[in-house]
Amino acid sequence: MKVLVVLTSHDKLGNTGHKTGFWLEELAAPYYAMQDAGVEMTLASPAGGQPPLDPGSAGEDFQTDDTRRFEKDPVAQERLANTMTLAEVDINEYDGVFYPGGHGPLWDLAEDKTSIAIIEETIKSNKPVALVCHAPGALRHVKNAQGEPLVNGKKVTGFSNSEEAAVQLTDVVPFLVENMLQENGGEYSKADDWTSYVLTDGLLITGQNPQSSAETATALITKLNS
Repeated sequence: MKVLVVLTSHDKLGNTGHKTGFWLEELAAPYYAMQDAGVEMTLASPAGGQPPLDPGSAGEDFQTDDTRRFEKDPVAQERLANTMTLAEVDINEYDGVFYPGGHGPLWDLAEDKTSIAIIEETIKSNKPVALVCHAPGALRHVKNAQGEPLVNGKKVTGFSNSEEAAVQLTDVVPFLVENMLQENGGEYSKADDWTSYVLTDGLLITGQNPQSSAETATALITKLNS
């Protein structure tokens, strides 16, 4: 099985002067869940090359066994440093797609026409798409075969308004994931802040927060094996 892992290339946290990017746990936990299940992965991003890491996610408070393993894994680090561009992707080569979060995707992947097309083509080809935390923001402009929002009528989750408020970025992000999913007709639900919560509705798999990273990947593996 082959999975395309799509990472952000955006590193500016609005006008705060701070950096953002992808969240380390949201790549590391799924990476090893999939690798240990025998899934072959290709890492890609809009700009290619090294995607920006949210520096906060590398802090000691957010380290896990998976993040430590990833940071000491020379093969993983080389693959991360050399992501292919989304424009180079032939989605027909993959059995599914996984999107790690971090705040970066709200700025680039949410608006990236190639990313939008990758998700639409994957679903159209009856293959699953999994997105965790802020990555469901990449569904903002994605349509289904009827031309409606892909999330319309689907059970979905993603980083909650209360979690965004807790990290004090409600007024910094270009949109709130919870609000966007609801505005596009998604049947949004969530668990308590910072607890794992994953929903599968057909081919669409969404996870709420960093703590949901491994479970989201496991749900994708389950779907790939079904």
